[in-house]
Amino acid sequence: MELKPGLSALVTGGASGIGKALSVALAEKGVFVTIVDLSEERGKEVLALVEKEIAKFHSKLEFRSAMFIRCDVTNTRELSAAFEKHLATYGGLDICINCAGIANPVPFKNDQSDGSRSWRYTINVNLIAVIECTRLAVQCMQSAQKPGVIINMGSAAGLYPMAMDPIYSASKGGVVLFTRSLVPYKKQGIRVNVLCPEFVQTELALKVDPRFIGLVGDFMPMEMVVKGAFELIRDESKAGSCLWITKRRGMEYWPTPMEEAKYLVQPSKLRRSSSFKAISNLQIPQSFEKIVVHTLSHNFRSATSIVRTALRLPIKPDHVLVKIIYAGVNASDVNFSSGSYFSGNKNDLNSRLPFDAGFEAVGIIAAVGDSVKNLEVGTPAALMTFGSYAEFTMVPSKHILPVPRPDPEVVAMLTSGLTASIALEKAAQMDSGKVVLVTAAAGGTGQFAVQLAKLAGNTVIATCGGKEKAMLLRDLGVDRVIDYKAEDIKTVLKEEFSKGVDIVYESVGGAMFDLCLNALAVYGRLVVIGMISQYQGEHGWKPLNYTGLCEKILAKSQTVAGFFLVQYSSLWQEHLDKLFHLYSLGKLKVALDPKKFLGLQSVADAVEYLHSGKSVGKVVVCVDPTFSQQKAKL
Repeated sequence: MELKPGLSALVTGGASGIGKALSVALAEKGVFVTIVDLSEERGKEVLALVEKEIAKFHSKLEFRSAMFIRCDVTNTRELSAAFEKHLATYGGLDICINCAGIANPVPFKNDQSDGSRSWRYTINVNLIAVIECTRLAVQCMQSAQKPGVIINMGSAAGLYPMAMDPIYSASKGGVVLFTRSLVPYKKQGIRVNVLCPEFVQTELALKVDPRFIGLVGDFMPMEMVVKGAFELIRDESKAGSCLWITKRRGMEYWPTPMEEAKYLVQPSKLRRSSSFKAISNLQIPQSFEKIVVHTLSHNFRSATSIVRTALRLPIKPDHVLVKIIYAGVNASDVNFSSGSYFSGNKNDLNSRLPFDAGFEAVGIIAAVGDSVKNLEVGTPAALMTFGSYAEFTMVPSKHILPVPRPDPEVVAMLTSGLTASIALEKAAQMDSGKVVLVTAAAGGTGQFAVQLAKLAGNTVIATCGGKEKAMLLRDLGVDRVIDYKAEDIKTVLKEEFSKGVDIVYESVGGAMFDLCLNALAVYGRLVVIGMISQYQGEHGWKPLNYTGLCEKILAKSQTVAGFFLVQYSSLWQEHLDKLFHLYSLGKLKVALDPKKFLGLQSVADAVEYLHSGKSVGKVVVCVDPTFSQQKAKL
């Protein structure tokens, strides 16, 4: 939702602390504000500040630009009246922020009363009132038939226990899980999110033992809380989201994808029996075209040719025939065409010729062999086997990865997405609170690496070449984009990240590898997933010597790890399901290069385009252009 003049907001607890700061910040955007609070004196003071800011946008109004309503949020009748008055005044409710909250006034072990100073009253204010305010806000937004955003104020104490006030921690934990359970309202255009700041210098926080405040890195500025709230309002993908804010770590979403994976049912288990009915009546031809490598060369165009081959029936037992719709283009296609991935001497390699080209594709199962029980004709399928540059391919059924639809976005999730997901988890051992550097980040795998690192709660640096690529990376949430065509990577890392980076996801090689190794922090981990700068040349892939590598990593207890996706095939379906889940929730974006490559005859062009450095996002070839009419997003 764009914050603009004319919207209306209701803020409970708006007379002090975070509620006051958010009321004024909304007014600075020209938003009409209703301040709901128990303190009339303070409420009127904030009202004056809010009216002054709104007046800068609206010189003449036929109704009040702001209101203060005295209200005890534990009183359902008073609370309902406040929402009704706002709705009657402004004709709708665009934003509701539920900030009213208190600490437990009596230590839990001494709390034996039933009155306004009991632990029950803390629960009523911090949790029950938030639930009631959310219910009333949803009703207002539904009655106006307009989209709206609700932000409930949680706390870091709702994510982790706070021994000094277990009742406060319990109430805020309830707010967090209550809010995260309201994702379905997004279908009605209503997004409910929870904000969990650590200690801000308010009257409530000043009652906390200063020694404890020091342990978590001191008070954080109110501006960070306002920034977090505005992010939850503006970002349309955020629904049921929990934004945790601390001074020492900044803003990060909770839980991380790794935490979610512990309790979410894997989508693949729910969809394997489904069929793609729209084209289940596929006609199987007598022959088809495919690309084969006929001579070993790093020049993909000269190494390959398109041949027509007979389609042999019946299908082999335990095999399936897949009609290819989209195929993915990878930097390593040139290594495959040169035989670099095969062991043996030159004569042994030549004896393999010709062999099928292509690593990854999505399509439709066109036929199944005997003994195949878990797959049906018409099922959308992804595969990562040699021979993907073809109109049809026959593969063992165990290699099939069921997917929701055979879309180009799915292709991007295969080699590129799986490499990022598995390498960051296994080789980089990524957790949260780290500084992560991704090289060639605007490419097929880099775009996944930066997003997954950000979703895990890290500060992300990304390198790229060109304004268009830099813009893409900023849209993906990268904290610091380094465009090497406009600034020096080494200088930026030295000046802005003097303590070094904790994790490097490296795919360029050569001089870039040296630069990244020198920028690695103590205990840092550098993961090599490729070296595109070394793949092509007059003599093909030329290995480089890294003098002093052992001495460097020994001196700082660093790790340099290699990662090759083929050796992690047992994890493909699990991580593919995670990527699908994040994509379906809108938490993961998939960038496809806009340049169109249609038919097998365009594959060589696509490979050369990828190596030209001009691509932005994943490069995909549409093997069957007629299918584009049926294309739909996940």
